[in-house]
Amino acid sequence: MPETTRFAVGLEYDGSAYAGWQVQAHAPSIQAVAEAAFSRVADHPLTLTCAGRTDAGVHALGQVAHFDTQAARTARAWVLGTTAELPDDVSVQWAAEVPPDFHARYSALSRTYRYVIANRPTRPALERHRACWVHRALDVSRMVSAASLLIGEHDFSAFRSSECQSRTPVRRVEAIDVRRQGELLVIDVHANAFLHHMVRNIAGLLIRIGSGEAEATWAREVLEARDRRLAAPTAPACGLYLMSVRYPEPFGLPPGPDTGALGASFMMPRGSDS
Repeated sequence: MPETTRFAVGLEYDGSAYAGWQVQAHAPSIQAVAEAAFSRVADHPLTLTCAGRTDAGVHALGQVAHFDTQAARTARAWVLGTTAELPDDVSVQWAAEVPPDFHARYSALSRTYRYVIANRPTRPALERHRACWVHRALDVSRMVSAASLLIGEHDFSAFRSSECQSRTPVRRVEAIDVRRQGELLVIDVHANAFLHHMVRNIAGLLIRIGSGEAEATWAREVLEARDRRLAAPTAPACGLYLMSVRYPEPFGLPPGPDTGALGASFMMPRGSDS
């Protein structure tokens, strides 16, 4: 019987047309199209396990998944062959053989999500599915001050959805970077792990503070209250991207995309940085 090998793969996708990562009974999912494509290359059914189960409409530049296979294929064959079988809005960026104890989710040390806001008076057309539109001018300095109050290990109950199934609301946020690039405002959140809707709820809070509806100190009040009902509305899914997942160095996986750049050509900033 052929030996079973475990592979890790990096995936990039536009989530606009999908009901999220996880297989759905009556809606298209990233997992379903990816498993179908990898299975055709392997010539046997494959199951993918991902690092982060992104929601409907959420995108990824650095999703990581793993699968077990008895097919003898090179990393190049997994990348090029599978991408050729995928729809245009999903692609494989890399593939690497990993030891049997590697797990895309549980082996991860940290993750970085990005939230992108089109901050301009008029409704965007090209970015309508890939950025949240806020027509009122946002004050980045107020948002930076508020974000600093969320850094560290905290109970993030006020930032989790009612559907969150995590056993604990405690997470360690290592950094939140807020910056403007032309008409786009970018929020990067780096943490050991995330609760369901956590980044979108952080973005919703920062948008309210940046628009002047609340003071920066409101971020601490919401955090300490641990009550989702007292926080801001959840920001739309279209602005959210899973940027990268970090693993222990011995696994030897490729680094994620350059998180210093916006990461998508259509999002090149208009005007100078500030």
